[in-house]
Amino acid sequence: MIDLVIFDCDGVLIDSEDISARQLVDELAKRGVDIDLAYVAQHFLGRSYPVVMKQIRDNFGIELTAEFEEQYRENLLAAFETDLRAIPGVSDVLNGLHRDFCVATSSSPARVRRSFEIVGFDQVFEGRVTTAVEVERGKPAPDLFLLAAAKRGVPPERCLVIEDSVTGVKAGLSAGMKVWRFTGGSHLRGLGDSAGAIGTFANFEELPHLVPEIFTAKDSHDVAP
Repeated sequence: MIDLVIFDCDGVLIDSEDISARQLVDELAKRGVDIDLAYVAQHFLGRSYPVVMKQIRDNFGIELTAEFEEQYRENLLAAFETDLRAIPGVSDVLNGLHRDFCVATSSSPARVRRSFEIVGFDQVFEGRVTTAVEVERGKPAPDLFLLAAAKRGVPPERCLVIEDSVTGVKAGLSAGMKVWRFTGGSHLRGLGDSAGAIGTFANFEELPHLVPEIFTAKDSHDVAP
């Protein structure tokens, strides 16, 4: 039984991962760090900014300053203003859900807030967002998903996670939750295996067929004791 649907944000609700990756590649190149989009997808997808910075420090021997972070975030949000879009079909899914829902994301609160304002999700997810700054360990640790579920008063085994990254899938499974992997963002284009999730889907129109119970009203037999 599922009582709560927990969505990742970037690459699941909003098509932001490709924009973010390109911006990070460009900003790092200015400081002599040469990586490509494939490297970002393999090592950074689904991880929080501090984890990404630590890996860059460990792998390339460069300490990125607070000025770098400020410039990167400023340029990224500017790119979001013109290029960011919601993932197709997400609005219909949210409107059709008959279960509680929320967001658990590695993004910063400011980035999530502005992203949702741009795509029109700010009211939809008001009071329903948990970010990595609220936990000691980010994905792939289970902490973020466990906190999101606790906020909604739902036990982990009654939660369904929708994730795009392997890191996020691992976090959801580690939390003891059911996980489906979404592969329809522009950064994946339908590629990628299940990474241990129940399965994959590349279009949100498929979700009602894959998990029909979350789109139907609970009857007396479905209610948790």
